[in-house]
Amino acid sequence: MAIPKFKMFSSVLLSIGLLIFSASMAFPQATTTSTASTRTAASGQKMKIKGVVTRRDSDTFTVRDMNGTDTIVRLDDRTSVKSSGGFLRSGHNYAQTNILRGLNLEVEGRGGSSGELLAEKIKFNESDLRVAHAVESRAAPLEERATTTETKLSQVEQNAQRLSGQLDELAAVANTAKGGAKAAQETADSAVAGVSATNERISALDDYEPQASEAVNFKVNSAVLADDAKAKLDELATKALNAKGYVLEVSGYADSTGGIQKNRMLSQRRADAVIRYLVENHQIPLRRIITPYGFGETNPVADNTTREGRAQNRRVEVKLLVSKGIGQPAPTMKTSGSTGSDQ
Repeated sequence: MAIPKFKMFSSVLLSIGLLIFSASMAFPQATTTSTASTRTAASGQKMKIKGVVTRRDSDTFTVRDMNGTDTIVRLDDRTSVKSSGGFLRSGHNYAQTNILRGLNLEVEGRGGSSGELLAEKIKFNESDLRVAHAVESRAAPLEERATTTETKLSQVEQNAQRLSGQLDELAAVANTAKGGAKAAQETADSAVAGVSATNERISALDDYEPQASEAVNFKVNSAVLADDAKAKLDELATKALNAKGYVLEVSGYADSTGGIQKNRMLSQRRADAVIRYLVENHQIPLRRIITPYGFGETNPVADNTTREGRAQNRRVEVKLLVSKGIGQPAPTMKTSGSTGSDQ
């Protein structure tokens, strides 16, 4: 006895194959193959290089110079990270978290034991940093979602193959037993629904929804976390570590007192202080944190003409975002029980 739904399921499997191909073309890969040569620094050799950051890891990053040569640079607690100063003034100090892919910089240091360059001084222009921030804030979440989506697509492909085999077996039963056709049809309908649900779940992987948020406040001209601010961050970090497919969005702000540039730098320092606390005290992976950004005195939440309003505007907002697709339950295929014997 023929089962019309089998043709429909074959079309669904073809759609899955097209989805896998298009996803591999649409999403950027987490790692790419490079034809650039790699520079090895002799141990103790003093070296200065200029170039663009092409890769960023927890305590190392890769710089590619204008000749296309890559150099692996290692950071430690003594590494100085500053912006380039102008005439008769020194640059600003920055946290190491500001070394991002796409940043044009200069590195001075000495060769390490493994051929990498141990950084002593790192300098860059603040305009280049703003460009790198903008690029990274868009690239990092996309790369993470691409990696997650590729894993899910592989699982869907395996499930589709397994379901296809089950349907073939049910078709054979339907051809040899009167009551088998109805049970096979019901199972085929459930399988098609399961694949459709899986496709919907994959589509939702790129859609993030807020789960929790906290705003921590600071004193005037300060980027030091108070005890109540740390308590709020402790609570949010616990929620994040118990979630799946999460990212943290960190935004720093200042009140309207002081100059615009000063407020931008102060708000960035506040955002960096929050990131450092979450990483060092709760081991939040850097890949889970959307690049922190200081908005200065923009986007106030209260009136800057009052003391209470300015106190509320000296803040860092931390949002816990979770992927809708990962949060959805995995689809299952229901099978109907047979009315015959089990022999």
